[in-house]
Amino acid sequence: MTSGQSLADGAVGIALWHLETGRWEAAYAALEAACADGVSATDNASLYYGVPALAFVLSASNRPALTRAHAVAAAGTATVTRRRLHAAHRRIDQRQQPPYAEFDLIRGLTGLGVALRRIGHLDLLREVLTYLVRLTEPIGALPGWWCPHGPNRGEAAPAGGHSNHGIAHGITGPLALLALTLRDGTTVDGHTQAINRICQWLDTWQRHTNAGTWWPQTITLDDLRRGDPSQRRPLRPSWCYGTPGLARAQQLTALALGDATRQHLAEGALIACLNDPTQIGQLTDRSLCHGTAGLLATTRRIAADALTPIPLAPLQRLHEQLPTAADGPTGFLDGASGAVLAAIGTTRTSWDACLLLC
Repeated sequence: MTSGQSLADGAVGIALWHLETGRWEAAYAALEAACADGVSATDNASLYYGVPALAFVLSASNRPALTRAHAVAAAGTATVTRRRLHAAHRRIDQRQQPPYAEFDLIRGLTGLGVALRRIGHLDLLREVLTYLVRLTEPIGALPGWWCPHGPNRGEAAPAGGHSNHGIAHGITGPLALLALTLRDGTTVDGHTQAINRICQWLDTWQRHTNAGTWWPQTITLDDLRRGDPSQRRPLRPSWCYGTPGLARAQQLTALALGDATRQHLAEGALIACLNDPTQIGQLTDRSLCHGTAGLLATTRRIAADALTPIPLAPLQRLHEQLPTAADGPTGFLDGASGAVLAAIGTTRTSWDACLLLC
């Protein structure tokens, strides 16, 4: 695959950084680099790769010079989405379990829904939401999002598959999109019921320990039979799999449903995470996906909607203290552009919508 058209680590993500900070010439140069070897509209295209990634980033600007490119990218995104929806509904009709790449934020239909919401293609977005409603309907004794494979490529899958809870690859991503669209007023039949199904599952598996409220990253069939997760404590407080992303999705849900109890729980989970040196000590880089940038960006959005104040200054200092290698990656999810975007704290372009934070 061509890395230039990757939102995660290519020129597309770097263009988003420049658009947010108003460096137009640098943004145009990055966009040209992203398209230099073509832009994918095949089945590997997603919010983070190919034409949907380009459509998302181009929507960060209303400059006339980008109008035609925006229209072409939006049309390509619609084509990709319809094809992916057809395959997903066929899979559901056959009562087969999904790979998480079918529905997740990074590679799946949740991410494509984010792109459609961004470009204003609401009719097709509703088709994605209808699919997400179907995704939450059980297949046999398991939730409809239960994956037959494991959470990590290259590693042996747990017997019987797993339920993935991360906002990047798991059911928390669909929950966040369903909550955001409910707040927007873009809804479909079964919308609230789907939200409630996901919440009931997450409520079943939430844990309350000295570290505060947290959710296991995955649940295996053994965990399900035992009624207790093998994960005994909260792991790294990353955006992608940890408490921050899960808490933001729960807070968005609470705001959409007017559920003050859930909102208090979600915000309390984040505050406990921030105050736990064991959790914070597991962050060793400044990246959006796994590091302090993701925690900072997520906390900023949670704090803006919180019922009680959540201070950002200590987290900002922590982020600034971690080193950035001079020859390190410049990309969005794991590199300098994402780290800088989180640090500057502006969201004029709502760049963090691709993290399902807004």
